[in-house]
Parts: sequence; C-alpha cells; structure tokens
Amino acid sequence: CTFLYVGALARAGRLEAARYAFDKMLTYANHVGLFAEEIGPTGEQLGNFPQAFTHLALIAAALSLDEELDRAGD
Repeated sequence: CTFLYVGALARAGRLEAARYAFDKMLTYANHVGLFAEEIGPTGEQLGNFPQAFTHLALIAAALSLDEELDRAGD
C-alpha cells in the first residue's frame, strides 16, 4: 500500500518524497474522498470498495508525516 510507503519514507526522514507520494495518492480518491482496494494502471479504482484498510493506512501515514514534519520544523 502506498500509504504504508509514505509512513516509511517519513520515518526515514525523506519528507519531500513522503509528502509528494501522499499528495499524489490523494488525487486517486473518488468524489467523496474514498479509496478502493487497488488503483489500476490508468488510475481507476479496483477491488473492494470502500476499503477500510486503505483508509486506516491513510490516517497512519498522515499522522507519521505530520509528526516528522513537526520534528523537522517544516
């Protein structure tokens, strides 16, 4: 899951890459901000919808990124 990747990047101090990946992933949400299980090659949502685990990973990534940005002073 890309949101898990974002959290790992943030904790590794790669904040610019983490922020970019997080912002890019947000563009794949539907019109009410929900995500499916997977994103297809052309950006379509695939699999179970809505996918709770994806949304939990989004929240965890946001918290990790916020914490590391605060720590870095950004």
